[in-house]
Amino acid sequence: MAELQSHFYEGLVEAGCDEAGRGCLAGSVYAAAVILPSDYRNAQLNDSKQLSAAKRYELRSQIEHDAVAWAVGVVTPEEIDRINILNASILAMHRALDQLPIRPEAIIVDGNRFKPYRPMVDGSPLSIPHTCIVKGDGKYLSIAAASILAKTYRDDYMDRLAQEYPQYDWLSNKGYPTKKHREAIRQHGITPYHRKSYNLLGDGQLSFDF
Repeated sequence: MAELQSHFYEGLVEAGCDEAGRGCLAGSVYAAAVILPSDYRNAQLNDSKQLSAAKRYELRSQIEHDAVAWAVGVVTPEEIDRINILNASILAMHRALDQLPIRPEAIIVDGNRFKPYRPMVDGSPLSIPHTCIVKGDGKYLSIAAASILAKTYRDDYMDRLAQEYPQYDWLSNKGYPTKKHREAIRQHGITPYHRKSYNLLGDGQLSFDF
């Protein structure tokens, strides 16, 4: 496995962003923003989807220890239904960026869609340059780190929800559209955590009638 690159922007304080839970039928979407030291190296970091759960949690502790700054942002199912999942994913990244104790000078984002991040500074919006990188979580350390934080914190959240609603098998599927999850929706209806704007049963119909 090739080692990931340390930065995209030369000489700037750079935050990497990624999200988790975009394709789920239930639960909030999570995103993380991570600023790593400019000379950071970690050969174990990779796209969270390529790692075991145990490895993700091991690396989460290491990332939180090593990062210059990190934060996690959350957008609820109600907000997802109102603004759609693309806008919700971007909003979750903006919320993560808002919480960073250090303001980044540039942002790199996994994927191909993002909206300019313009935090208010002294009453005026500050425009921070950003670059979208397709499969960036397998190319840049800070995006990979963000993918691991977003995934593990969202998994923790879904595990908590699974205690409340065990019939949907969220401990296993984390809210994704598995056969067992959809069958539980057919049998039991939806919870307050399901995304009503999604095709919950996989039948091409929006499920407003539950």
